[in-house]
Amino acid sequence: MKKILALLLVFVLASGLAACGSAPAAPAPSSSAPAPSKDAPSAPATPADSGLIKVGIVNNPPSESGYRAANVADFEKVFNEANGYKASTFYSLKNDEQLNAAAQFITDGVDYLLISAAATDGWTNVLENAKQAGVKVFLFDRMMNVDESLFEAAVVSDMAEEGRMAVQWLIDQKLPEYNVVHIQGAMGSDAQIGRTGALDAEFEKGTMKRVIQQTATWDEATAKQIVESVINSGEKFNVIYAENDGMAKGAVAALDEAGITHGVDKEVVIMGFDCNKWALRELLAGNWNYDGQCSPFQASVIDSMIKDVEAGKTLPEKIVINEEKFFDARTITQADIDTYGLGD
Repeated sequence: MKKILALLLVFVLASGLAACGSAPAAPAPSSSAPAPSKDAPSAPATPADSGLIKVGIVNNPPSESGYRAANVADFEKVFNEANGYKASTFYSLKNDEQLNAAAQFITDGVDYLLISAAATDGWTNVLENAKQAGVKVFLFDRMMNVDESLFEAAVVSDMAEEGRMAVQWLIDQKLPEYNVVHIQGAMGSDAQIGRTGALDAEFEKGTMKRVIQQTATWDEATAKQIVESVINSGEKFNVIYAENDGMAKGAVAALDEAGITHGVDKEVVIMGFDCNKWALRELLAGNWNYDGQCSPFQASVIDSMIKDVEAGKTLPEKIVINEEKFFDARTITQADIDTYGLGD
């Protein structure tokens, strides 16, 4: 009997030791767990990605314009695993959604946060939180109203200079009068503020008349509706100043349907921005008059800056301004289109 009891005790002890050495089974995933939002930032890097630099990119959606499609493609070309990055991107035209996404990227533990802000205001708290968390911030395409100490560097366009160049070109045309249909981009964005400023100054001086000033939020169809409403009102106009090519295209569609001529030596001067190839072809054909350049290519510059930061180097410039120009229908060439045009 004692021998049997001893054997039972050995068996119980052995079973207990085996149980202590095994890991508990993982719980089965819950079928009621919510699916992630299609617009939510993707999950943080897994241990397999530990050798990659984690980057969170907050941008406007590629559907915004031909410019933005080129901008998004430029960042996808540079910020990928082949180049040493684990990149997650969030797209929105709404500033509050961008702010929430940036905050989530900080929580996820990205190393760098790259931002093209939908609006210039409202970013201070998020960027302060990024700094406290050790997340380095780079701005691209557009500036924002924050203290320069909150970002490492900015690679941007001088939107105010784009507006000044366009308005000076318009003044140089020496039209007998200036009755302007002004179609604005997304209100509060750096591009809208910059491209509006110089024209507003002329309105205030009385050198040009503001027939209508209304946002189409970069949208072609909305721009067409705005011009249709002006045509239907019977108010006289001879300039359409659209803050991107897509809106200029919508405006021209309304003119065509109404039988109003446009372009070189025609009834209405057409002005756009971004320099899509299709838009520059309209200049070459004489259907439009002006297109202002806005370079979408900032990714390689930021990549070089990040590599310098990773190597412990001090960045030589805080703000890098893209070099840009404009094109006039009377002087543009096919070589200009091939060199500077965006897209196909």
